[in-house]
Amino acid sequence: MELMWLAGRLAPDFKTIANFRKDNGKAIRNVCSQFIVLCRKLNLFSQAMVAIDGSKFKAVNSQDKNLTKGKLRARLEQIEANIAKYLAALDTADRQEPDVAAARIPRLKEKIASMRSRLKELRQQEIQLPNEPDQQISMTDPDSRSMATHGKGTGVVGYNVQAAVDTKHHLIVAHEVTNTGNDRTQLANMSIKARSCMGNRSAASSRTPFVPNS
Repeated sequence: MELMWLAGRLAPDFKTIANFRKDNGKAIRNVCSQFIVLCRKLNLFSQAMVAIDGSKFKAVNSQDKNLTKGKLRARLEQIEANIAKYLAALDTADRQEPDVAAARIPRLKEKIASMRSRLKELRQQEIQLPNEPDQQISMTDPDSRSMATHGKGTGVVGYNVQAAVDTKHHLIVAHEVTNTGNDRTQLANMSIKARSCMGNRSAASSRTPFVPNS
């Protein structure tokens, strides 16, 4: 909070942060590793207890640019209905006065051509969709996935970031970015990572308690 005040609440643009992460991935990973080593040297993990939880982080990819089987079917039906509507309007324009028809017909033909082009793209994505591991296509950010959130009928296209935090000093012990929508399959993997980072290499024999957050 003090730093935010000193900086006058200045913050880098999201694209600046994204580019920094992309360009310095190896260095960031090394910093995280050295941070864990320092915490162990300072004996900050002496309690050997962590809390594990996941948080949903929104991707650049919007809901409109994410396709599932249901979304794809709905969009195909909508575009086919729009094409039928424009074709009917084109027939009506053909029967109107020449000056009126001359103004409407080129615009209607342009809309029909655009709709047919989009329909062709969706048909290709319909063929591609079953080959995707979880039958989702995210066009802007290919690794992101549509995930349900706590609000009824709400969701986000993004990532599920798992973090293990020590319960005494609230320091992040281990973290991992996943595109799995729920936390149920993440506990064992994060527990093993946390044990390793905290200096207990024998995950099978360790009696270190782990507390999963709901």
